[in-house]
Amino acid sequence: MKLFVAMSGGVDSCVAALLLVQEGHEPIGIHLRTGVTAGPTAPGARPRCCGTDEAADARRVCGRLSIPYYVQNAERDFARIIDGFADAYAAGETPNPCIACNTDVKFGALLKRARGLGATAVATGHYARRVRYRGRWAIAKARDRDKDQSYVLFGLTQDEIEAARFPLGDLVKADVRARARAAGFSVADKPESQEICFVPTGDYRDLVRERRPDAFTPGEIVDETGRVLGWHEGVGAFTVGQRRGLGLAAQEPLYVVRLESATRRVVVAPRASLGVMTMAVHDIVWTAIEPPCEPIRAEVMLRYRARPAWAQIHNQHDGTAAVSFDEAAWPVTPGQAAVFYDGDVVLGGGRIRSCS
Repeated sequence: MKLFVAMSGGVDSCVAALLLVQEGHEPIGIHLRTGVTAGPTAPGARPRCCGTDEAADARRVCGRLSIPYYVQNAERDFARIIDGFADAYAAGETPNPCIACNTDVKFGALLKRARGLGATAVATGHYARRVRYRGRWAIAKARDRDKDQSYVLFGLTQDEIEAARFPLGDLVKADVRARARAAGFSVADKPESQEICFVPTGDYRDLVRERRPDAFTPGEIVDETGRVLGWHEGVGAFTVGQRRGLGLAAQEPLYVVRLESATRRVVVAPRASLGVMTMAVHDIVWTAIEPPCEPIRAEVMLRYRARPAWAQIHNQHDGTAAVSFDEAAWPVTPGQAAVFYDGDVVLGGGRIRSCS
């Protein structure tokens, strides 16, 4: 099979390409150029998955495997992702840009280009599996639960899942590194890339401050009654569930429970106030099932690698859903994804809008 393999230059994508070659496929290595630039990497810092050094690593591995290597310009797509990321923080939300990257770029623009050049699939180094579920394609959790990335793939359509390949889905990280060493790859012991590839400084607040300076207008820190406890530099510096960096002296630890971008207020409370029983989710994508007409029970993951919570999901047939938890769940953070699971299988998911 002729297919594209997204080559970040890290050990995972390089071993994914290796496995495809060993299986007799014809992979074509593609490195995505995001347009993000930065100065020299600080000593001890983790690599960025789309940086210049990573492109060179991807090229070397492709040469060792004797497979074609190309660079795809994804600057326009990433510009939209970065703008959306900054907009979310300015609105008091906490986004996960990896979800947009996977749906819009790796299995969106990249798959479109692959098909235009006669390839039939796109492979990545994600730790996830592609399975059949009730007659449909579905994303499922990887064997390595510590590395599972099914959460950030919930937005893929049936067509995209059918065309997706995840060679690492049945491996654990130690196996992946061992295979890279056996193949003589220089990336075998390369550290993991940082979480947000387009934040050169490693601090997301620097990017938000540059792109949305209004998100750093000072405001009040208040308790749930509205009593002023202190001041902050801007809602863009906070996320729901945050405890550190509040600069408050209190008898018990306080956490951010709500961000009010319109009034520039950061609302804090004891940990007990973080738990919620219901939430609204929008931009719903149903992956493994048709949009349900009746309420369904599922496990809901509220953040990447978080422990799932049991809930009843009421699909509203307008791209939204109401979720009722069996027990108080926390932290439920507007802007993050809520992903619904039946065991290992991703049923669907969406973006958290509000909670109560």
